[in-house]
Amino acid sequence: CPQEAMSGVYNCMNLRRGCVFEETPREGTPLVQVKAHLPVSESFGFVAALRQATSGQAFPQCVFDHWEALQGDCMEEGSKMQALILNIRK
Repeated sequence: CPQEAMSGVYNCMNLRRGCVFEETPREGTPLVQVKAHLPVSESFGFVAALRQATSGQAFPQCVFDHWEALQGDCMEEGSKMQALILNIRK
């Protein structure tokens, strides 16, 4: 995506618990390639949200990378992990 759309990329990733780990400028163009990790549970509707946040300037390509254990106790009433699991089960 163009450099001026990067704030939209970061906003969208932050809202979905994503983490940008690499930005690579494309030589000879005003474009930046961004690599990030995004939880699968947060990926539903991501393409539309990213396109909206960047006014259609970002084009995502999603590829599974790795598994990661969630921190916390899913049996703890009112915990963030319990809310996440219950939301996935809907």
